[in-house]
Amino acid sequence: MASVDIRQVRKAFGTFEVIHGIDVDIGDEEFVVLVGPSGCGKSTLLRMIAGLEPISGGEIAIGGRVVNMVPPKERDIAMVFQNYALYPHMTVFDNMAFSLKLRHAERSVIEQRVRQAADILDLTKYLDRYPRQLSGGQRQRVAMGRAIVRDPQVFLFDEPLSNLDAKLRVQMRTEIKALHQRLRTTSIYVTHDQIEAMTMADKIVVMHDGHVEQVGTPLELYDRPVNLFVAGFIGSPAMNFFEGRLRRDGDRAWVEAKGDLVMPAPPGVRGNDGQSVVYGIRPGHLRLASDAEQGLPAEVEVVEPTGDNTLVFCRLGDAVACAATTERFPLRPGERLRLVPQVENGHVFDAATGVRL
Repeated sequence: MASVDIRQVRKAFGTFEVIHGIDVDIGDEEFVVLVGPSGCGKSTLLRMIAGLEPISGGEIAIGGRVVNMVPPKERDIAMVFQNYALYPHMTVFDNMAFSLKLRHAERSVIEQRVRQAADILDLTKYLDRYPRQLSGGQRQRVAMGRAIVRDPQVFLFDEPLSNLDAKLRVQMRTEIKALHQRLRTTSIYVTHDQIEAMTMADKIVVMHDGHVEQVGTPLELYDRPVNLFVAGFIGSPAMNFFEGRLRRDGDRAWVEAKGDLVMPAPPGVRGNDGQSVVYGIRPGHLRLASDAEQGLPAEVEVVEPTGDNTLVFCRLGDAVACAATTERFPLRPGERLRLVPQVENGHVFDAATGVRL
């Protein structure tokens, strides 16, 4: 097992820099997810950790050893790819055993490790099959088994679930997390899917345009995003945003948003009276008012039942906002209602910098 320390790491292709001096500490046995939109640099960073891509500056250390100039095969890592990368002419057993055979491991060791990994991944009855005889989920488990038998210091996952259907992705998320809890091997997982990041990670690294925007636990990022980008990227459905101005009167603070909306600011909000801000509230924290309550006037545009929740998209001032409710209200497009934001769960961001106030 090992920690991974990334210090001021940069990556440039010619004069174009794609990773801008980032710092990330990954502790021993942690499951860390690198998440962000396409082109943010997360896969490039993973490839630099693996040694598949040279770094342009900075330092990467695995288990306290700087590996900048160490070849991939000597870094004691194992990688699981998006496309499985299985040998079609080899059985499941031979695919999983291949790396050990290259190391000239004893046959008894190969047999023991492959069967142990197959047992963990429920692949024992498929060891004599070929990849073409397996489902997508089974192939991904074989790719994971090939990594497990190496007994590496660090597992690297490069969007391993992207090729699976929705139901299988949910199943494999659970299996990968359970596998990590059993093996306790340091794991770094790349995805653009923030649901995968939220459900699997001990710690999430949110990346954008080659920078690290925020590092924290899933709930830290959800409850206290440091800026507009993180607030909009983490959470599904996405956070609602309203442009406006911060107003103060003694200890009271509120946001006057476009469309004559007055939004209560959360306790302890910083900022100056009259400052241009963006008010944020998550759909689950914007509830439908009861008959006796005052609220923000809204008009229903779209209703999306999802089973446990109903998503109600409303015209609220000059913006369209989403409210999530567990109640089974018989709402129709065009219907008027009132929405009540939960004050303590609101967010106020500086409009110029995007920083949370």
